[in-house]
Amino acid sequence: MNYRITHQTHYKYAETVSLSHNQARLAPRNFFNQTCLNSHIAIDPQPASFREQKDFFGNRTAYFSIEQPHNILSVTATSDVHIASQTQFASDMPWETACHILKNGPNPLAVRQFVLDSPKVAIAPDLIKYAAPSFTKNRPLIEAVSDLTQRIHNDFDYVPGFTTISTPLSDVFKHRKGVCQDFAHLSIGCLRAMGLAARYISGYLETWTPSNKEHLVGADASHAWFSVYLPNHGWIDFDPTNNLMPDDRHITVAWGRDFADVTPLKGVVLGGGQHALTVSVTVEPIEVKSRDNELG
Repeated sequence: MNYRITHQTHYKYAETVSLSHNQARLAPRNFFNQTCLNSHIAIDPQPASFREQKDFFGNRTAYFSIEQPHNILSVTATSDVHIASQTQFASDMPWETACHILKNGPNPLAVRQFVLDSPKVAIAPDLIKYAAPSFTKNRPLIEAVSDLTQRIHNDFDYVPGFTTISTPLSDVFKHRKGVCQDFAHLSIGCLRAMGLAARYISGYLETWTPSNKEHLVGADASHAWFSVYLPNHGWIDFDPTNNLMPDDRHITVAWGRDFADVTPLKGVVLGGGQHALTVSVTVEPIEVKSRDNELG
């Protein structure tokens, strides 16, 4: 499938901003089944400086500064992406074996860091207790994580606006409410509590829904899910908000330890006072012409 993603962010400040420095992770990654065909970020006012590089996790990150007085900041990222279909992977490796390999095997530090606490996800007794019923003795890792994903989907209500990016995971667990970001954090916390490596993924869902497919929760905005590491294979994605393993309707932008590592747009401003923020996302299938069409 080929998609065009349009992600618009608009800030309106009550007072004039004299200077702002910003960081954006809005360009989709390239990896084995995803190719970003092109990507462009339009910024108003025009930035005085702009550069793009990969961050510690390999995410495409843009840095820009606006040095003229402004009351409005608009950032529009437009990207064309090709997603290749993939078959669901099956493995009977017990989750205990995966933990043992993670702890004692020759795993790179790039994997081991995802077993540890991170700024927004800390291991807690409640998470261990909640995860335990899914991780019974010698249960295959994929089966155990699928069961955990289904339980979170069933036990927690999707309630937009109930949480913010600063709501602690303990509140989400207590009230059994949240959004995709919270459910990804909860899943990651449970997996790390069991000794497994799990990372946070930010991206998008297809906005347009074919007549033969169910509408997915989290479309029309940035979406989040998680990935668990299976030794000798790699990372496997799960979406607890929709209780499924992502397919060619999920577009990955960035991954990290938690949301703090992959924030789509953040920065510091001088002045501004209160501000109003509006965000819109559109993901629609497209036809890619010329040589690129060979991909689809």
